[in-house]
This record gives sequence, structure tokens and C-alpha cells, in this order.
Amino acid sequence: AGPVLMFPREVVTLFHEWGHALQAMMTTQKEGMAAGSNNVEWDAIEFPSQFMQDFAFNDPWTWERIARHHSTGEVMPANLKQAFETATKARVGLSVLVRVYSARLDLQIHERDWASVEELSGFQTQLYSEATMAPDVPGRCPVCGFRHIFAGAYAAGYYSYRWAEVLSSDAFGAFQEAGLSNSTAVRSLGQRFSATVLADGGGVHPRDLFRQFRGRDPKSGAMLRLYGLTTD
Repeated sequence: AGPVLMFPREVVTLFHEWGHALQAMMTTQKEGMAAGSNNVEWDAIEFPSQFMQDFAFNDPWTWERIARHHSTGEVMPANLKQAFETATKARVGLSVLVRVYSARLDLQIHERDWASVEELSGFQTQLYSEATMAPDVPGRCPVCGFRHIFAGAYAAGYYSYRWAEVLSSDAFGAFQEAGLSNSTAVRSLGQRFSATVLADGGGVHPRDLFRQFRGRDPKSGAMLRLYGLTTD
């Protein structure tokens, strides 16, 4: 058998799910109903997972250890890394709007009683154009493939990914501000994140946990910077 190689999206998924696993393993809650991700409000259920996935391609230390040739161990050349970063930010603004559209569609699906498939189809086409400022593709039926809300546990909760992304990006921003190459600062911040967000799980309101870690309420600027949509 050959080596197990991964596409970039699979690497992100691995880091993402590792964030969920860490919240379960690092909990200090004695009550099982509040341990790990149990009892965590939907607004923050994806906070640790999306926080971890930010390290996959935004942390130079991590990058040097995963972006290597499987047989020679050579780190990905700088020109390929630059091309990769450029490709990941291509049309990122539309990608963000599509995710907002999906969150709004999910809420509307569960809020209203739909008279027919045609009514729902017409609504989702109108909503897509409204949310993304781009025309929908004729004949497309995203509702049929919306697995998160029909085959998962995110019915009327898909919006949580977007708000959790504000939390996770801002938390990752603390590491960027301290310097990702500053191992002492990174270790200290990691211990604080573990002692707050990961340890207390559903035993403390996520708003309070974020404040304990970051020292303030969340801001959206860090998320926009990670997307390359602003430099402020």
C-alpha cells in the first residue's frame, strides 16, 4: 500500500474534526450533560473546530510540517505556496455570501409551511439572487443536497457555522497578534484557550468563555482578514 495523501479540503476537515475531539478530551466538567460540546449553544458549537482549522494553512509552523513531499520530505516551494494561497482566496467574497444564503435558506425552510416543491424552489432562486447578488443556475435544487440540515443535526442551525467563524477567527487572531513564531506566547495562549473554551464546554455561556480568553467581545475583522477581504 502507498502513502495516504490528502486534498487540501481533507486536511481542513481533519483539523476541523480534531477541534471537536479536543473539546471532548480537554473538558474539566464533572457533569456529563455539560462536558465537551454537550449543552453548548448552537451559536458556538463550531467554535473550537473552526478555530483549529485556521491553523492548517495560516500557521507557518504547521504548514512546514504538513505541506511536504511524501517521499523526499521537501517543503512545498514558496512559489507553489503563493499560488495555493491565491487560489484559496479566489472568489472568496461570493463564497461567503453563498454560505450566508445557505444559512438563511435553512431558517426559512423550517420557519414556514410550504405549499409545494415549486413554491420552495422559486423562493430559493429568489433568495440566492438577493443574498449573493448573482443569478442562480436554472434547474439547480440545492435543498435536495443540503445534507447538514436533513442528514445531520443542523436543522435550523446551519447559521451557527457563520457566527462561530467570527469567534474562531478572532480567537486565532490572538495568536497572530502574539506572533505565531513566538513559541512561548503561543503555548501560553493555547493553555488559556484550553482552560476556558475547551475545559468549560457547556458549563459556561460561550459569550463568557470568549471574554475570558480574549478579554473582550468578538469582532468580525479577523475573519475578514483571513479571507483576504480587508487589511484593517
